[in-house]
Amino acid sequence: MPQRLTAANVAASSTWTDPDGVRRPAGDVHAWVPGKNQTVCGLALSRSSLARFPHVAWHEALPESGPHADAVQHVCPRCRAALRPRPDGVDRRAFRRP
Repeated sequence: MPQRLTAANVAASSTWTDPDGVRRPAGDVHAWVPGKNQTVCGLALSRSSLARFPHVAWHEALPESGPHADAVQHVCPRCRAALRPRPDGVDRRAFRRP
């Protein structure tokens, strides 16, 4: 049984540099697991021209809560759904028809 993805970093379509000189994600943002050559939703990083941000956690790039989301224009809905926390005790794969 596959394990649920709980943490990821960011891959984005463009970058910007903050006043401290640190690269930050901008444009379209996707979740990415280091060591993989694709995003959580299945886009190939090289073919999609996405830049990797191993120093930015996924939750830090979300516009509603993240400190590094100043230039984020779009968050991938499939990546967001894959990393959304589930309510305690809910496992959708465990559904059985009565």
